Amino acid sequence: MTNPSADIGWVILELLGHRRLAGHVTTEEIAGASFLRIDIAGAADEPPITQFYGPSAVYAITPTSEEIARTAAARSRPRPVQRWELEPPQSYEPEEAPY
Repeated sequence: MTNPSADIGWVILELLGHRRLAGHVTTEEIAGASFLRIDIAGAADEPPITQFYGPSAVYAITPTSEEIARTAAARSRPRPVQRWELEPPQSYEPEEAPY
């Protein structure tokens, strides 16, 4: 079974919470609900970053050209989680088996 998706195209996506992203947007169904999928273009040697948003999180969608979206994406590309943002792992010692 495939997931039907609709191609919205290259856009500037503005989200509630004052976040602006640029990239190629499609719709996807996840767990029975419709989401916007944005693929945020990176530099030529970087893969796109994919994020999903519920329609209620969207403030505005502005259709634009691929060139403008790529230029805007370079300025507002999300960054992955950095090591300093994570707590160090807790030591793990498995319990002895009861047998």
